[in-house]
Amino acid sequence: MEATGSVGEAPGGRRVLVVGGGIAGLGAAQRLCGHSAFPHLRVLEATARAGGRIRSERSFGGVVEVGAHWIHGPSRGNPVFQLAADYGLLGEKELSEENQLVETGGHVGLPSVSYASSGARVSLQLVAEMATLFYSLIDQTREFLHAAETPVPSVGEYLKKEIGQHVTGWTEDEETRKLKLAVLNSFFNLECCVSGTHSMDLVALAPFGEYTVLPGLDCTFSKGYQGLTNCMVASLPEDTVVFEKPVKTIHWNGSFQEAAFPGETFPVSVECEDGDRFPVHHVIVTVPLGFLKEHLDTFFDPPLPAEKAEAIRKIGFGTNNKIFLEFEEPFWEPDCQLIQLVWDDTSPLEDAAPALQDAWFRKLIGFVVLPAFASVHVLCGFIAGLESEFMETLSDEEVLLCLTQVLRRVTGNPRLPAPKSVLRSRWHSAPYTRGSYSYVAVGSTGGDLDLLAQPLPADGAGAQLQILFAGEATHRTFYSTTHGALLSGWREADRLLSLWAPQAQVTQGLLFPIPTTTCGPALWVP
Repeated sequence: MEATGSVGEAPGGRRVLVVGGGIAGLGAAQRLCGHSAFPHLRVLEATARAGGRIRSERSFGGVVEVGAHWIHGPSRGNPVFQLAADYGLLGEKELSEENQLVETGGHVGLPSVSYASSGARVSLQLVAEMATLFYSLIDQTREFLHAAETPVPSVGEYLKKEIGQHVTGWTEDEETRKLKLAVLNSFFNLECCVSGTHSMDLVALAPFGEYTVLPGLDCTFSKGYQGLTNCMVASLPEDTVVFEKPVKTIHWNGSFQEAAFPGETFPVSVECEDGDRFPVHHVIVTVPLGFLKEHLDTFFDPPLPAEKAEAIRKIGFGTNNKIFLEFEEPFWEPDCQLIQLVWDDTSPLEDAAPALQDAWFRKLIGFVVLPAFASVHVLCGFIAGLESEFMETLSDEEVLLCLTQVLRRVTGNPRLPAPKSVLRSRWHSAPYTRGSYSYVAVGSTGGDLDLLAQPLPADGAGAQLQILFAGEATHRTFYSTTHGALLSGWREADRLLSLWAPQAQVTQGLLFPIPTTTCGPALWVP
């Protein structure tokens, strides 16, 4: 497919353009590629790399995940797990039957050590007791999925109401009760990271149970998650993906022409920031919801129907960032996997909102200990919400200094050596992302995700379909995940295949070309 004014390809077949080179866009392209009905297929990617919110970087002598970290629910029902296995990107442990059968309920494991801001260690027995309470309440929220009405609008309000009732039955001394609430507050912060939200008060209670957890113990890619999307790109014909080609406006419901295709008209013309235009029959839009929210008024011409635009406004989209700290020597135990931070005198039952510049670091949930790279030791901290977005405005030096002070305070060691270096994500600042992932916000429902997924025109039948939508925010039960994104790309590819290649089997998973060889190491991380 050529831009206007350049030499075109031979007429015939449907011209399809995919906007966005994340896993949804690449999944759609892979599925359509090679079918005679779609000889003119291009993927336009705004940045210099494919993968979208899957982003691995070489740093600290190894590979770190700036974006997606785990395969959530790595088992046979997870297409990302299956694809990674087919490409030979997973190890023996990750592929083991034992790993695939683990039922986590979607809950994060217990910390190896819990530090309080007083400098004392928190009893892991007390932490486990609070985790049991917190996650039992999280599980209870699923009971409201099909309820006629909910007692409160949000997950956060429900959790606080229930915790308030439990507190009345606590018989310990005042100090222990306050510590229990502080530990619970840390779990609230952790759940904000999981849901990609500033506060659980923003997450709708009724549809919360629609999110589906797959079996399997969450696993990582030893050589980088981006190895998966790099392999997907490598499987496409050369030049299918066009990099550094941001789209400005999608013109639809029109009759567009191109000199290279005399006598042929196209209903869609995709206009890029550099002025190039691509006339096409169909466009699959896979850009993040955060980008859609910011550019809603200019990205589509004519504007989207009111109900779809309203769905985009209502669905939640927040920020979850990572902060990597490199140390000369570990201050943690050799078998330590997760370090929890607990801020004394905090409570989920109190709405304390100190100024961001004074207390942003209190939203940090703690650190995951990354596997050591040779003699390099790295912690990966997680932080969500407005505090996370404020962190993006600080310099590396400010973040390093602040977290050095935090670690000296919680460990009770004022001479703890400062980290050697810092690396962090800035997903809210990223112009083509504007956040991390979606959640079903108060005021929205799972129906809004389905509405976002519906192609346009809304009354179009068959060949009239012009704009199709994919991406994690369009998957009603797997939103916020890479497998939800991949499935959504396949869904939209199948929608086109059912129109133009009805003889093809388009049952999810059957049409996908299974790799016959592993993906070479050179393709893992740039």
